[in-house]
Amino acid sequence: MNSPVAKIKERLSIEDVVSSYIKLERAGANLKAKCPFHNEKTPSFFVSPSRESYYCFGCGASGDIFTFVEEFEGLDFKGALKLLAARAGIVLEYQNKEEESEKEKLYKALEESTLYFSNNLKENKKVLEYLKSRGLSEDTIKDFRVGFAKDDWRELYNYLKKEGYSDPELERAGLVIKSEKGFYDRFRGRIMFPISDSSGRIIAFSGRVFNGDKKSAKYINSPETPIFSKSSVLYGLDRAKESIRKNNFSILVEGQMDLLLSHQAGYRNTVATSGTALSESTETKENVVSNLGLIRRLSENLVLAFDGDKAGLHASERAGRIALSLGMDVKVADMPPRVDPADLISKQGVPAWKEAVRKSKHIIEFLLDKVLKSTGSDQRKAGREVREKILPYVDALSSSIEKMHFLKKISQLSSIPESALQDDLKKVEQELKFKKKEIKITADVENSMHRKDYIERRLAGIAFWKKDKELENILGEVLNKYKDTKEDLIFEAEVFYGEGGNLDKDVEELLLNLKEESLREELGRKMRELYLAEENKNQTKPSQILKEIKEINDLIQNIKNNRIKK
Repeated sequence: MNSPVAKIKERLSIEDVVSSYIKLERAGANLKAKCPFHNEKTPSFFVSPSRESYYCFGCGASGDIFTFVEEFEGLDFKGALKLLAARAGIVLEYQNKEEESEKEKLYKALEESTLYFSNNLKENKKVLEYLKSRGLSEDTIKDFRVGFAKDDWRELYNYLKKEGYSDPELERAGLVIKSEKGFYDRFRGRIMFPISDSSGRIIAFSGRVFNGDKKSAKYINSPETPIFSKSSVLYGLDRAKESIRKNNFSILVEGQMDLLLSHQAGYRNTVATSGTALSESTETKENVVSNLGLIRRLSENLVLAFDGDKAGLHASERAGRIALSLGMDVKVADMPPRVDPADLISKQGVPAWKEAVRKSKHIIEFLLDKVLKSTGSDQRKAGREVREKILPYVDALSSSIEKMHFLKKISQLSSIPESALQDDLKKVEQELKFKKKEIKITADVENSMHRKDYIERRLAGIAFWKKDKELENILGEVLNKYKDTKEDLIFEAEVFYGEGGNLDKDVEELLLNLKEESLREELGRKMRELYLAEENKNQTKPSQILKEIKEINDLIQNIKNNRIKK
């Protein structure tokens, strides 16, 4: 049993892995839970210890421990392999391949750069003194691998070239920029904060200017690359995820210094948006789980702690709206004017930060306080702003009981009759109805496309590896989509099945799953057609579309029934 996959599966059961992420309940020979991959009220997610797999009868999510970790953590196969191997106590020895994939070279270039920046920092006393003056300890600086990029045009470029990296590789990694005179370093004269994926691999950087002129941007971040999607990662998530699970809430701050000092103060469940970008859905356009989607899976409870200024308030409003739409319980820490969490901790001490987090208010109460303070005794203006700025947040709540609770609270604090608030909420609900429906349909389609993509990649890898003509014919044009990542997919197939894995059975199951996801994708398109037909008040089209939807649902149900019989 030499395959690392086989070794890991021997040491880690599907129950062990899944139960470390979500709460499972016994259901006969199987276990069940609410699906972590879509919002649901009744558990439809089942884990089968005998088959070492899971399946959700609601959204179609399925697979083994590797698939689960990939989807839950937002990782690729190698990231999941690295994470599970570490958990199982297995040393991976697959890195000795003669030819590394493009992505592997990018990861190594970024790791090499991190070490280089760290060494630069050790030699630069001024930067170290500055970081310590901001309240950072040597342990925190070392733990988060903070570094420094010298103020030189080609210092890093020349170093990495000597290490054997090509110009295209360094450009694709986001480390250098091409000009008419050649390549030069993207980061110069900056304190460097490495950004990691969920498994701890460095995927990008955020660089803060040090002693720059006023024309220099305060922060420069890595561009989107083959291994870095701004909307699918948060700074510090790899270090915060265990604490988020344990404490059942996350703290979202804006800057790297905010995060470092919060972790140093004992709040290791803190993540930051700096260097990344919040996505408005649980999936990104690239069909990768979004950053807020990731932390929602760890805990539905979120505390926003942005700067105490207008920009910070605006950021809180946007992040809160997105988080509420994802079904999260959102609170806001009320920061003093023009003070960020880093300032609060370094200048007023850890107790002040703890108090700010402890006293955080639900976002609706927080925003209501702001509205009432700004409108004063102007009742008419208060009513108008409550309707425009507060009720859309009430509408975003999924629970009717919660909606009634907040309407009552708004009425008590604003002196606006509850009946008037209910009337206005109905109007707001109607105004946002079609928008919310379209967002849900789009999210369902994206989820289906994401799983379909995963299944196609696994099948393509097997076809490439085995040179299986029958499978190649079934997949057809699908193979062309993955020719650029052929080596990665062959590697994945070899690791999974090279030591006698149940290949034929898995191919059969994967083809069945592919058929189901194709049907779900078609169902999503039909739902969108129905939505547009109803919005345009078409009298005849909806009945035909409903008939087609029923036929697709019947086919999906048949696949589910066959799965139950197995």
